[in-house]
Amino acid sequence: MIYGIDIGGTKIEFVAFDDDLNAVDRVRVDTPADDYDAFLSVLDALVSKADARFGEQPRVGLGVPGLTDSEGRALCANLPGVSGHHVGDDVAARIGRPVATLNDTRCFALSEARGGAGEGYRVVFGAILGTGAAGGLVIDGRVEDGHRGLAGEYGHLPLPAALQCKYDLPVRRCGCGLPGCLEAYVAGEGLMALAKHFGATAADAPGLAAAWRTGDAAAVATRDAFIDILGAGFANIVKLCDPDVIVMGGGLSLIDETIELLPQAIAVHLFAGFASPPVVRARFGDASGVRGAALLAQGLPV
Repeated sequence: MIYGIDIGGTKIEFVAFDDDLNAVDRVRVDTPADDYDAFLSVLDALVSKADARFGEQPRVGLGVPGLTDSEGRALCANLPGVSGHHVGDDVAARIGRPVATLNDTRCFALSEARGGAGEGYRVVFGAILGTGAAGGLVIDGRVEDGHRGLAGEYGHLPLPAALQCKYDLPVRRCGCGLPGCLEAYVAGEGLMALAKHFGATAADAPGLAAAWRTGDAAAVATRDAFIDILGAGFANIVKLCDPDVIVMGGGLSLIDETIELLPQAIAVHLFAGFASPPVVRARFGDASGVRGAALLAQGLPV
């Protein structure tokens, strides 16, 4: 058996896999966002119950949102109770075994590169677009996390000045603390702020997509700016990393136009005569991150 755990801002997903990565048991529980001891206790309980059920103590892989600083401490904007702690070490101490830990989006990218929508491609960029915007780069099946663990953080590239002027956008401060990050315009909250800027009245992203499909002028203007900004951000990824494929996950990737319109929007921001790589939806959907955590736990090079 192998355990994969994917930590989210609102939910923790725990999956017990067999050695062929078939899910045997799956549990989702609320994430204690503000209480670190409660957070550790929830993980301990999930692992202990599974151990008792299967009669063994399998390897554990953990996908954690946010970044890790030079001292090994977590920086999680959506989980204030977790920030500042050595999460992998603390979880390992609590459950009594080693824990393989990686950023949750890098786990997603790893999963999609190995058996997912990126299978067969040498250079895979996995991008999450939902509550936040983050990514991961996998080359030859191995995660390129970088010296500081920052590789793939496309959501914190700055909004291009040309697009800020084009759409007369205010400088929004991102949850990371920096001004003008792409995430502040294209992830969930940012998209709805963009909708408000153009005068759209939808209450959420699905409602906004429904409105632009009916031809609502404000919603269509929001869509066009959203795709243009996203295209510019992904064009920078292409210029820097030149991936063979971009695999998208997260709630906003489920809006068909995000996948369908993005390649042309990327191409607009590339050099003349250069096309976008294919943009495809994740094969394993919202279960891809926890599958990537299990791959991490297998002990193969990542």
